[in-house]
Amino acid sequence: MQASQRRRVLVVDDNVDTAQTLAFAINLMGHETRVAFEGETALKTAADFHPDVVLLDIGLPGADGYEVVRRMRLMPQLADARIAAITGYGGDENRRKGLDAGFDDYFVKPIAPEAISSLLV
Repeated sequence: MQASQRRRVLVVDDNVDTAQTLAFAINLMGHETRVAFEGETALKTAADFHPDVVLLDIGLPGADGYEVVRRMRLMPQLADARIAAITGYGGDENRRKGLDAGFDDYFVKPIAPEAISSLLV
C-alpha cells in the first residue's frame, strides 16, 4: 500500500529488531524512515532528518523517552512533528507523564498496524 502523502518517520527503540521491523513496515507503506537505538542518537538524527512523525520508546538507555521528547519539543526542526510514545509502560500514571512530557499520542506495545497507519495520514 502506498501512502497518500509520503512522511519522514523516525523510529526510536533500543530493541534493534523491533525498531528495524517497524521501520521496514513503515517503508512498505510508502514512507521514508530513519532508525535510532538510544536518545542522543535520536536527537542528532531528528535535527538532520526533520521527521514529520517520531515513534519513540520510553525505556531507552541514557536519556529516556520522556527526556528525549522534552528536548525534541525545543527543536525548531520538529515544531510541527507528531511525536508518539510506543512503549511497554501501560499504566495511567505513565500515560499522564508521557502526555505531560510532550507526546502527542501514547501507545502500548504491541501497537496495531492500524494505529501506525493513523499516525501517518
